[in-house]
Amino acid sequence: MKEDFIIRIKSRTEQFDHMQPVRTGEDDRIEIMTYGSLVKKGDTYYITYKETQTIGFEGCTTTIKIAADGSRVAMLRFGPANAQLIVERDRRNICYYETEVGGLTLGVTGDGIECALSEKGGTAAFSYLLDADDPISIINRNTLEISVQKPN
Repeated sequence: MKEDFIIRIKSRTEQFDHMQPVRTGEDDRIEIMTYGSLVKKGDTYYITYKETQTIGFEGCTTTIKIAADGSRVAMLRFGPANAQLIVERDRRNICYYETEVGGLTLGVTGDGIECALSEKGGTAAFSYLLDADDPISIINRNTLEISVQKPN
């Protein structure tokens, strides 16, 4: 069953160097609203939407696959910038990011996943640590909250 929904994504990023917060003085919260689709196949929800220029990925299509039990999230982005990010609780995965200036391999460690979706919408949140496999690198903790609502 494929339905069109309004997708609201709230993103919050915190930066850490040696696990101490880095104060950048910049607003680290982004909120976007766009149309997308929600499909449930087996025990996995698929949220697909077109990116906007707000977060710098205009022209890309993103699919977020969330296990209903909250054990795993896969975020796949296709278009001018490609990425494959796998988030699993307490597990580090190696993921690939393709950018305009070249490819990048990053470590992604799942920090938390919550799935409160149904076939009619709901919310899902996940956070993860990004690292460049370097003990002195800055680690980003990104938290995405995804709200799905059927338009009136």
